[in-house]
Amino acid sequence: MGIDLSIIWFVIIVFSTLMYILMDGFDLGIGILFPFNKDETHRDVMVNTVAPVWDGNETWLVLGGAALYGAFPLAYAVIADALAIPLTIMLIGLIFRGVAFEFRFKAIPEHRAFWDKAFIGGSIVATFSQGVVLGTIINGLEVTGRTYSGPSLIWLAPFPLFCGFGLLVAYALLGCTWLILKSEGDLHKRMCELAVPLTYVMLAAIVIVSIWTPLMHSDIAARWFTWPQILWFAPVPILVVLCSWWLIRSVYNHAHYLPFMLTLLLMFLGFTGLGISLWPNIIPPAISIWQAASPPQSQGFMLVGGLLIIPVILVYTSWSYYVFRGKVKPGENYH
Repeated sequence: MGIDLSIIWFVIIVFSTLMYILMDGFDLGIGILFPFNKDETHRDVMVNTVAPVWDGNETWLVLGGAALYGAFPLAYAVIADALAIPLTIMLIGLIFRGVAFEFRFKAIPEHRAFWDKAFIGGSIVATFSQGVVLGTIINGLEVTGRTYSGPSLIWLAPFPLFCGFGLLVAYALLGCTWLILKSEGDLHKRMCELAVPLTYVMLAAIVIVSIWTPLMHSDIAARWFTWPQILWFAPVPILVVLCSWWLIRSVYNHAHYLPFMLTLLLMFLGFTGLGISLWPNIIPPAISIWQAASPPQSQGFMLVGGLLIIPVILVYTSWSYYVFRGKVKPGENYH
């Protein structure tokens, strides 16, 4: 039996997407949290916690997009056509966030407020757009032949917009627990106070999406709630509840590392639930990974490069986080 390259590339894309959500999520979350902290010293510390790593985190977004283009060109074409507007808005938001990230340290004091607003706006716009894109894909895209044939504003539906809000909360919680890990003093205390309500809102958003999705799609409801599948998949929601409870308890116990680790686990569980709902479709509701795949020769050629570059990315990412480990104190910066 031969190797199924489509499954290998699907795993690579899923891994890249998850790594992007986890790693770029907390630095986008810091921009989302900026309005909750007006203190300039605290804002400088917040930005400096991710200054050495934020641009490297976006490597995973580039890798995932390139892999989708090469391994599943039909999926890339349909998603790019159906979601051109929110994807363009997302890129504009990421550009504003990146420019503001660098310029706020170099601008004269009178211009600092403008770049802070650009940092906040870029982070919120990019995050909300990502949630809208994700929600639209979950909702399903209409494909005729090999072309998207649905409405151009399909992403302006209630479910995608709610997913945009849900991702804002998720990234804010990631950013909050990252700052619990990396800060101390008043900023650390403020983030501990903010983490608990964010966890409750995050849990509520997960519950709403988990109910809303099977109500819209009978095949997803059958996958989750029929026998014997319910035995295999029930641990996911149970673990989400336990993880949320443990996260809140760890914040009350003034833990430093554990809240961030548990938030990563919570995001992973949510991503796992999404994967269970959609598999094996890469374009719901009917286009599977095999139908959207490029020829095996193309996938095999790309895999050689992928297996070389992914370990390099993992090594330099791990090294950068190791070098810049520990708490960030006021007055420290990497610019």
